[in-house]
Amino acid sequence: MNTTQSAPAALTQKQQFEANKLTKRLRRLAGQAIADYSMIEANDKVMVCLSGGKDSYGLLDVLLMLQHNSPVPFEVFAFNLDQKHPGFPAQVLPDYLSSRGIPFQIAEQDTYSTVKRLIPEGKTMCSLCSRLRRGVIYRVADEIGATKIALGHHRDDIVNTLFLNMFFGGKMKAMSPKLVSDDGRHVVIRPLAYVEEADLEAYAAYKQFPIIPCDLCGSQDNLQRQQVKQMLNEWDKKFPGRVDSIFRSLQNIAPSHLLDRGLFDFAGVKADGTAHAEGRINLDTAFDAEEFVEPPSAQVITFR
Repeated sequence: MNTTQSAPAALTQKQQFEANKLTKRLRRLAGQAIADYSMIEANDKVMVCLSGGKDSYGLLDVLLMLQHNSPVPFEVFAFNLDQKHPGFPAQVLPDYLSSRGIPFQIAEQDTYSTVKRLIPEGKTMCSLCSRLRRGVIYRVADEIGATKIALGHHRDDIVNTLFLNMFFGGKMKAMSPKLVSDDGRHVVIRPLAYVEEADLEAYAAYKQFPIIPCDLCGSQDNLQRQQVKQMLNEWDKKFPGRVDSIFRSLQNIAPSHLLDRGLFDFAGVKADGTAHAEGRINLDTAFDAEEFVEPPSAQVITFR
């Protein structure tokens, strides 16, 4: 199987050097996330959901690189759902995947008409579109015997979702790197959980992926997700590294210093007259001065 794609010949020596660094970084971060959360096991058949956007192209490429050097064997299978959007270039993905020798399946289902019929003009379409899409994904995963379903969500998607849920849902919830699907039959993984969106944009430009823009959900200017994304982007420009720090906080939770009674037994907290070592849960360190580490500024590499 030809799973490698030659880089554009027009790059300068410096650009090629930076492209190689970028490629290694993506491979390292995805590999680390897969290892940290046990996303892929021996003999897994990983169905990569390919939309035609930069994230899913990057995910497919990285998984193919990791597959080549993996200590355990696993399969990679690409899947796309043609939702019958008007003007959708149906041959782009089949031509691309065939040219690279990647096994794939294209499913056709007119979810576009269903969404347009049921969602009033001006209302966001993402929720219904996502539910319809998931149903098809789960069905195809059953048909091909996929043991894992891989999605292309990245670090910034995870942080954006955290703020969306806090601002509009009243809960602290982001995106899980690994979870059981809605129907309870599949495991969904997000191998790009540690990868920044800027790196995926740079990688897509370097590899010159045939990007297919979304003209349904992604084109809606009133999406709350777009507003949160803009807010965080502006914040990160003014304070570089802050989004990375927020992401790290999701891996460093102190349940006793939140207010969820289902997550921590506040009723069981008693003073026993014993001094506890630093690090024990529910100590009063929230009152103490803390040492904060200044996050490093992120370097964004572009290939234009």
